[in-house]
Amino acid sequence: MVQVAVEIGHSAASQAEARRRLTLADWASLPEDEPGELVDGLLAEEEVPDAVHEVIVTWVIGVLRLWLIPRGGLVLGSDAKFAVASSTGRKPDASAYLPGSRKPPRRGVIHAPPDIVVEVISPSPRDARRDRVEKLHEYARFGVRWYWLIDPQAATLDLLELGADGRYVHARAAAVGAVSGVPGLEGLTLDLDDLWGEVERLGPESGEAPLVEQRSE
Repeated sequence: MVQVAVEIGHSAASQAEARRRLTLADWASLPEDEPGELVDGLLAEEEVPDAVHEVIVTWVIGVLRLWLIPRGGLVLGSDAKFAVASSTGRKPDASAYLPGSRKPPRRGVIHAPPDIVVEVISPSPRDARRDRVEKLHEYARFGVRWYWLIDPQAATLDLLELGADGRYVHARAAAVGAVSGVPGLEGLTLDLDDLWGEVERLGPESGEAPLVEQRSE
């Protein structure tokens, strides 16, 4: 009974926290196990990533690290918190700083826009709209120069570049093959066949394979 009461109390506290208006500092100081992005001062529920999403994110981070780290760049994972506006904070799937760029602090919310932000689009219409519309405008205002959108459902990659007018324009788009001449990362090649090949190594579309009982000898 005590454990149930504690769990109910924690759930109620989490819901109250989600409804309470937060500052960027409040958001940055939330416990690591408290998910969510900050949208207009309110904690917004994050998508629940599936295995496809995680394979793509780790692939992108690996490719960016291999190219950027030896050159003095920096790559961040999906829990980095960016202050994209005065009361809005986002946690992109991956982000990167080119050599010579202003680097983020070791702790706290990040105000220095990365050169590259990567978002892997989830299948739900709500999440797709957030990545293609809401975050697109927010990252543009924040000053992110390149916005990468990867759509597992359509198996496409879109590389958007921030124009002089503060809006994103398509720099490259591809579905298969090797993408060379990546804007901002001259010399880097993105092998999409390799990426989709990694995704194909996953199991069935949904559910778990039944356990096979071992026969005793």
